Amino acid sequence: MNRKLILQTKEALTSVLPITIIVFLLDFTIVPMPFHIRSSFLIGSLLLIVGMGLFTQGAEVAMMPMGEHMGAQLTKSRKLVLLIGVSLVMGTIVTMAEPDLQVLAGQVPAIPKMTLVVSVSIGVGLFLVISLLRILFQWKLSYLLVLLYLIIFTIGAFTSETYLAVAFDAGGVTTGPITVPFILALGIGVSAVRGSKSSHDDSFGLLALCSVGPVISVMIMGIFFDSSRLGSVTPAETKNAETLAEVFQLFQEGFPVYAREVLLSLLPIVLFFVVFQLIYLKLPKSQMIKIAVGIIYTSTGLILFLTGVNIGFLPAGAFIGEHLGGISYNWILIPLGMVVGYFIVAAEPAVHVLNDQVEEITGGAVSKNAMMWSLSIGVSLSIGLSLIRVIYSLSIWYFLLPGYLIALILTFFVPNIFIAVAFDSGGVASGTMTATFLLPFAMGATIAVGGNVLMDAFGIIAMVAMAPLVTIQVMGLIYKIKIRNTEEEEEDVIDEIAEELDQEDAACENDDLLEKVAEDNEYVDLE
Repeated sequence: MNRKLILQTKEALTSVLPITIIVFLLDFTIVPMPFHIRSSFLIGSLLLIVGMGLFTQGAEVAMMPMGEHMGAQLTKSRKLVLLIGVSLVMGTIVTMAEPDLQVLAGQVPAIPKMTLVVSVSIGVGLFLVISLLRILFQWKLSYLLVLLYLIIFTIGAFTSETYLAVAFDAGGVTTGPITVPFILALGIGVSAVRGSKSSHDDSFGLLALCSVGPVISVMIMGIFFDSSRLGSVTPAETKNAETLAEVFQLFQEGFPVYAREVLLSLLPIVLFFVVFQLIYLKLPKSQMIKIAVGIIYTSTGLILFLTGVNIGFLPAGAFIGEHLGGISYNWILIPLGMVVGYFIVAAEPAVHVLNDQVEEITGGAVSKNAMMWSLSIGVSLSIGLSLIRVIYSLSIWYFLLPGYLIALILTFFVPNIFIAVAFDSGGVASGTMTATFLLPFAMGATIAVGGNVLMDAFGIIAMVAMAPLVTIQVMGLIYKIKIRNTEEEEEDVIDEIAEELDQEDAACENDDLLEKVAEDNEYVDLE
């Protein structure tokens, strides 16, 4: 386990290092940062690396096995009511534990934070039930997605545009570092027990459907909440610190806050699993000890990760965005944002969990590298488009409608596995780093250009969530075309071989006939 942990930490280092280098290059060139922001960012980067390594290892050892065992047991019980009840409760509890949702909810005015968190969590719970029922009853994912997004855009037509971006952002942040490993594993457990030929395809798509519930719930809330009550929104800032000791003091003050948040978030999940273990699973003691160690890794990793991004990355993102938005050549926000977006997706813990799972389930047909390339390109493009929205104050409808239309059309032309993986990827790409670095970055830029933060800055998470829907499916389309070309080449080779064999058989038959004629002639001569 120690060797695996070292490998996970090295992978985290390669993920976080590029974005760290970019920020420091900006610091030493066009965006000189104050001492406390620069120092906090550096310490936050170190915490991110260690935290990601511990979290990824913990998710593999604890969260994934917990979800798989529970999913398998629910399916074996053959009690539909039990499956619906447990998945509804677990989906709601796990989402309420999601730190990304807490970050987003704390920045939305007019709607009380707890009201937003609970309604979004219930939305995820309901759609987790639908996701598992889809596996059991083999509902076609592409048809289900088209229907649900038609419902979303219909409700969106009656929703205040002030809440529209927040609604789509809510769908992106609910599938983060806690929900992804657990929900993915739950689906794998259910599909494995069901044992259908399409079980690989069924293992994915849960995150895609779970992202729909929050969008609908927040849109409905937007219809009933008075948007005129909205106040001004500003990105959070750290306290000023003059010395390195004072910077460490900031982390020391934040550490217990995020430790409490993570432990309270994970506690209901652990308790639920323990009850399930006592009543149904009865796993051996050695396996339970391994899961317990994994939970310690998961919680420690998340505490370090959240402390690092909230105290180190969030203020840096806000400062850089506001500084660049205020300069005369603020168009530079677009290319810089695209570069940051390309690298920042690799720093999302949930992305690595999904990529590992995709490679394992598909037997390497869809590699981690191919997934990462597609996600990075998609997120880069989406950040560029988001910053165009910020600078020119464009409606999010101009981007979401054509984007989702292209994504939904592609579902009818690509293999099922790519559809499910693409829509799942949209959820994991828009995670903690997006909520705590890119959103403050966009908010700072919006304030600097004099835009409306709720209508222009919010929506960046939604854009990040949408991009992989297109890029991963395009990868699937290319994969399909390559397979078809390979099959055609193989058929041509087989036809050529068959033709050569036919010619050889014909030649052999001619030789036999000539020999027979020669023998007959010889017999005639003898007579």
